[in-house]
Amino acid sequence: MSINWLRFVSPSLKKPPLFHLCHLPPPPSSSSSAVIVAMSYDKELAAAKKAASLAARLCQKVQKALLQSDVQSKNDKSPVTVADYGSQALVSFVLQQEFPDNFSLVAEEDSKDLRKDGGQEIVERITKLVNDSLTSDGSYNVTLSTEGVLKAIDNGRSEGGSQGRHWVLDPIDGTKGFLRGDQYAIALALLEGGKVVLGVLACPNLPLTSLSDAGQHSPNNKVGCLFFAVVGGGTYMQPLDGSSAVKVITIYYNFLLLISVCICNFYNYMGSPGASKCC
Repeated sequence: MSINWLRFVSPSLKKPPLFHLCHLPPPPSSSSSAVIVAMSYDKELAAAKKAASLAARLCQKVQKALLQSDVQSKNDKSPVTVADYGSQALVSFVLQQEFPDNFSLVAEEDSKDLRKDGGQEIVERITKLVNDSLTSDGSYNVTLSTEGVLKAIDNGRSEGGSQGRHWVLDPIDGTKGFLRGDQYAIALALLEGGKVVLGVLACPNLPLTSLSDAGQHSPNNKVGCLFFAVVGGGTYMQPLDGSSAVKVITIYYNFLLLISVCICNFYNYMGSPGASKCC
């Protein structure tokens, strides 16, 4: 899609964002309202991080195969199509598993084109990638059928709105970056009553060395990180491998405010009736 979340995190996609990081402190003993608000979304944050991380790993796998192939896909959009749908299917599946009684997802894709004649091969590729991702994670003892994957994709067709709870997802933001092996992101947020209360941004290609404190270096030029924030709880970053989180103080913007702006833009892009109420 045309809205690029990474442009809000960094003025240039070619240059990593500049952050000041500090080690995550022990949880304070204070029962301040800010701490209470942050802690009240623990389950939602854990689910969002898991969903975005699984989607990021799927996208990494697709992009790696793309870059190793002879076809660089300047005209063939199937690799990004597979990653886009696969990312949405995974996020949708995980969130619905974790919140079966209160699940609403506003996302970019639906299965209409995949159900057309000639779409079976791509659907099978997506299904295999999704099931491989779920198997490697091990949290869900399930194998999805092709129809199950298509239904998971279609579960992202909620209209959202200013009332209730809604997840909002951009399964791959930065399709051009994805195709050329550059930066892209999986962006996920939770809205309560039209307000963003939680945001997760998975950046599969962002070098960890760019996020280290001065004098520190990430081993083996590792890439892939997850930014996350909860209202009242600050912004944190951790590698996609799940190692320790560090607190982030961006020199540009407040992360959750950025997520709010992007969500509103996404709602407008999708034509959701919740757009004017959340902005």
